[in-house]
Amino acid sequence: MVTKQQRTAGRRSSAADAPGAEFTGTIRDSAQQIWLAGLGAFSKAQEEGSKVFETLVKEGVTLQRKTQAAAEDKLAGVTRRMSEMAGDWPGKAAPPWNQLESLFEQRVAKALHKLGLPSREELDALGARIEALTQTVQRLQDTLEQQAPAAPAAARRRRTRKTGGE
Repeated sequence: MVTKQQRTAGRRSSAADAPGAEFTGTIRDSAQQIWLAGLGAFSKAQEEGSKVFETLVKEGVTLQRKTQAAAEDKLAGVTRRMSEMAGDWPGKAAPPWNQLESLFEQRVAKALHKLGLPSREELDALGARIEALTQTVQRLQDTLEQQAPAAPAAARRRRTRKTGGE
């Protein structure tokens, strides 16, 4: 600033001869300083710009790593929850299948009953009665077989009494 005032003071003395020369010199000096300030700012921006760019790249890499780690954590959690849900699925699905099977059996039994066919319980009861009757017949046969050898001798005795001693 001091040098500028000295230059302008020196010009005033020589420029006093021309009436508008002082004003033109001041404008030229100001324009020159603005131009130099712009060049200095551009140079500074280039230097600082590359530094800022490098800093932004580093921050971007850091942020990407953090984001990726968070995403992997979330994915692992979701995968774990889905695995748990998939493991529980057969237990949750079993009651509806059992209910469906029971409903099917009831409807088939109802249709068979309408056709006059016996139910499972009726067939089981009939089987038990047949088994009991089979055992009773077997006991009677065993009893008859034990009495059979004595029966012909008793019949012979009766015949001889009726015929008069033959």
